[in-house]
Amino acid sequence: MMRVMKSIRMIAAPVIAVTFILVAWQIAVMMSGVSAFLVPSPLAIGQTMWASSDRLIGGAIQTAMASTIGFVIAAVIGILVGSMIAAVPFLRRSLYPLATILQMVPLVAVAPLLVIWLGFGLPTAIAAATVVAVFPVLAATIDGQVSVDPGLREFFLLHGASAWTRWRKLDLPASIPAIVTGLRIAAGLAVIGAIVGEFVSGYGGPNAPLGIVIMTAMREARTDLVFAAIALSAVVGFALFGAVSCLGWLLVSRWHASGVNSLEQSK
Repeated sequence: MMRVMKSIRMIAAPVIAVTFILVAWQIAVMMSGVSAFLVPSPLAIGQTMWASSDRLIGGAIQTAMASTIGFVIAAVIGILVGSMIAAVPFLRRSLYPLATILQMVPLVAVAPLLVIWLGFGLPTAIAAATVVAVFPVLAATIDGQVSVDPGLREFFLLHGASAWTRWRKLDLPASIPAIVTGLRIAAGLAVIGAIVGEFVSGYGGPNAPLGIVIMTAMREARTDLVFAAIALSAVVGFALFGAVSCLGWLLVSRWHASGVNSLEQSK
């Protein structure tokens, strides 16, 4: 019962905060008389979302697909490459600074090259999501595996464990909390990357992604539709972040449980 009440309080707090912000926004727009072109009211945005639900839901599905695929690719590449860099000091000194420098390049500047290489449509949006999301996973994996207890490393070496065994049974499990943190950051960045990729490579029609819906609405001076598409993109990001957080909670819980069991067995 106490756990249920705690969960209710955790859910109620953000709901109350969002409700307060929306009500304050609505009152401010009504009292100030600001043009709907500049700042539409929450009610107007809600009406637009209802009236254009088919267009927005179709766009959200396309954006969610690009974000999710890009995130998964970034997670796999980040964990594998990060593990290799962490295992070899020379790679850590040579490739990690290079990866840091490449992360500083704005995605908007890189996106046109992705269009040239991959063409218009979903592949470029996926690539953009991957590019922007891979570095947090890479950095978290390296930091997590470099920080493994040296005593445990010596224990594995004394028992003649191979590099594969050390990575599978020590380095990777011990770095799970750090990797989960990187994955959470990457989940939000993947949606941003997908939207930017759609800005330069999206396609029109009934299944146009949210990036194209935003660009089209801007040309049509439909600020309400822009806000509605932005709100849905935030929902996509929140859903991906929530899924990653739940998976991370399961992994970290299992990691803690296995650590406790190992400690008890050693006693």
